[in-house]
Amino acid sequence: MSAQQMPGFTQYQSTIMYSNPAYAGMREGICINGLMRQQWAGFSDTQRGDDVSPQTFLITVDSPVKVLHGGVGGSITQDVTGGLLKDVGLQLSYSFHANLAFGTLGIGAGVNLINKSLDGSIFDPVVGGDPALVTSEQGDMRADVNFGLFLMNPGRYYFGFAVNNILESNYKKLDPSGTDAGMKNDRTFVVNAGYNFVLNNPIFEIEPSLMVISDIASTQYNLSAIVTYNSRFWGGLNGRLGDFESIGVIVGVSFKDFRIGYAYDINMMGYSIPGSHEVSLGYCFKIKGDRSKTSYKNTRYL
Repeated sequence: MSAQQMPGFTQYQSTIMYSNPAYAGMREGICINGLMRQQWAGFSDTQRGDDVSPQTFLITVDSPVKVLHGGVGGSITQDVTGGLLKDVGLQLSYSFHANLAFGTLGIGAGVNLINKSLDGSIFDPVVGGDPALVTSEQGDMRADVNFGLFLMNPGRYYFGFAVNNILESNYKKLDPSGTDAGMKNDRTFVVNAGYNFVLNNPIFEIEPSLMVISDIASTQYNLSAIVTYNSRFWGGLNGRLGDFESIGVIVGVSFKDFRIGYAYDINMMGYSIPGSHEVSLGYCFKIKGDRSKTSYKNTRYL
């Protein structure tokens, strides 16, 4: 079997730093974003009765760095699948920024360090066991690299393309058979695009956007439309296509430089699979421009 490893998010507009290293420092400050997703909340194992719903935690940080002619960023992730498989990842990225007539182009690269743990004691193989499966809890750590391009015209449009886990590093400790066909990082291609429409009444803005995640074996399409009122309140819908997995309802609010969002995915596949919850938080510390030095003299001391 093969399956897509890279986690997907309904509020993917808030997770671009995680999926594309070229996005590092593209905003006007030090930006911190956190997101928690519980996939298929309450989904349980029929044999053990345990809650096996996948859970993903993500924190990203990025900032422009003038002396580097670009920006730096990073992310920390924890992706847990039913107590069986847990990935803990650390990404560090750098993006070079080129100012063009129609926007800013980021050219980025990053290092991805992933610790993968597998609890083989949960497996219930056929009588006699399976030599291809581990029988106890095992862990292994591997490094990989990412590359991306990101073009943005703030307030108007953006387009990004990235390749994650280019090396497809192999976790040999998690493969008792000793072959290269075992568990490895999934080389994943990501495309992001969005355009911001300002209506005749400038209080309202509409942003349709797209995110495509593919490892060639499987491809997932996300199509969203978000309406923002007065640059403070927003809401919209997201459709996760490919196998038409779900429809997501998104709402959020911002106060000064703080943002909070919530999304609920309504499962469309049937099979009595429950919906999914997603909460995002974000804050940007605006970096003030250089101020010219000024001085004055008090006439009392002349």
